[in-house]
Amino acid sequence: MTHWARNSIFYHIYPLGFCGTPPRNDFVSPPVPRLERLFEWVDHWEELGVNALYLGPVFESTAHGYDTADFHLVDRRLGTNQTLSRLMRKLKQRGFRVILDGVFHHVGRDFQAFRDVRQRLDRSDYRNWFSGLSFKGTSPYGDPFSYEGWNGHFDLVKLNLSDPELRNHLFEAVGAWIREYEIDGLRLDAADCVDPAFLRDLAAFCRKMKPDFWLMGEVVRGDYRRLANPQLLDSVTNYECYKGLYSSHVDRNYFEIAYALNRQFGKEGLYAGLPLYNFADNHDVNRVASNLTEPAHLYPLYCLLFTMPGVPSIYYGSEWGMEGKRTRNGDGALRPALEFLKTPHQCPHPDLARTIAQLARIRKDSPALKYGDYGQLLVAHEQLAYQRATPDETVVVILNASDKPVHVDVPSPFTEGIRLRDLLNPEDRFRARGNVLRIPEVHPRWARILRPE
Repeated sequence: MTHWARNSIFYHIYPLGFCGTPPRNDFVSPPVPRLERLFEWVDHWEELGVNALYLGPVFESTAHGYDTADFHLVDRRLGTNQTLSRLMRKLKQRGFRVILDGVFHHVGRDFQAFRDVRQRLDRSDYRNWFSGLSFKGTSPYGDPFSYEGWNGHFDLVKLNLSDPELRNHLFEAVGAWIREYEIDGLRLDAADCVDPAFLRDLAAFCRKMKPDFWLMGEVVRGDYRRLANPQLLDSVTNYECYKGLYSSHVDRNYFEIAYALNRQFGKEGLYAGLPLYNFADNHDVNRVASNLTEPAHLYPLYCLLFTMPGVPSIYYGSEWGMEGKRTRNGDGALRPALEFLKTPHQCPHPDLARTIAQLARIRKDSPALKYGDYGQLLVAHEQLAYQRATPDETVVVILNASDKPVHVDVPSPFTEGIRLRDLLNPEDRFRARGNVLRIPEVHPRWARILRPE
């Protein structure tokens, strides 16, 4: 049976930004149900073709959500546990799958157990929960002890995931999320820095509770198979192709993304059959519209995202070409508050969402695009063609990043004489003749998606 994630199109939301929360939590203000702002977006997500949501951090934290203070309480800046429950019920009623952020590599200094260490020092029952904790030195914050921070950030306290009591605490929280909110999976923050033994035990725990539970890890570099395998995670973030998606357009060099796709998914590809999580941008990187030098390249880029192997994801607001860049002062520009009625008209590419919705429909109706093998047919600086194939269906995708229409001849995987329909341009028909598929014109900054009628 095909796992639900392979049929999914994700929409990624960073709730603390999306909902316009204060930048820091004072831990005393009454909860404000800002998560309710998501209710008015449900119709839009359906029209966009989305059927799964990835919600970034929603649990009590000090600032940005990845500095957890309490794994059992929804962040008061977003509402209460009941607010999240109501949202989840609404989404489930409308048929959405939902995954949450699982931040288990580190916590914030306001995490309840770390506060106990700060107060009781070596008498704390939680002193073994934190990596590198030593009472022989001082911390950058002036604590009479030292500890290991995440990547040099001592506001993020690294957890000692080998401690049995800490593991139980984290697993109990995940179990509560599954029971109370009926979540369908987790995106695991900094998964490439987490002990694989912990991930293995977490996977076993989650799948025992919910056999089709989906675990997707944040992995920036390295061999994805180290964590994405039957014993550990179902998927990881495809940062290799994230970079290639925009830079191959900026540099007018489809050879870059073609190399990555062939390396990953070709006949002897490293990750053939692995449903990697594909994205053009997220809460940690520049908006893709800000990375491109020619805005019209958004169109062939999203054609590529929705037809390449893997599971596509849209970052909130980017369906209208929203811009935003990281700065030395933070990531606020990547994580803005949005109002549904205003946002489409404030963004530079309001028509892009209709194209994404069309691509989503095409993908949903094509087994080859969801599950098929990948085969490279043509690579040029501004043109790329490949096939996606299952035993019952073959689809050919032809991309043109040029500002001019082009004639393209590609090797034909189709039977002589068969009539082909362009799913992206439904009025156009072609016929396979001989071993070469001759396409007299591919429109500028556009694509063709060809399938037998």
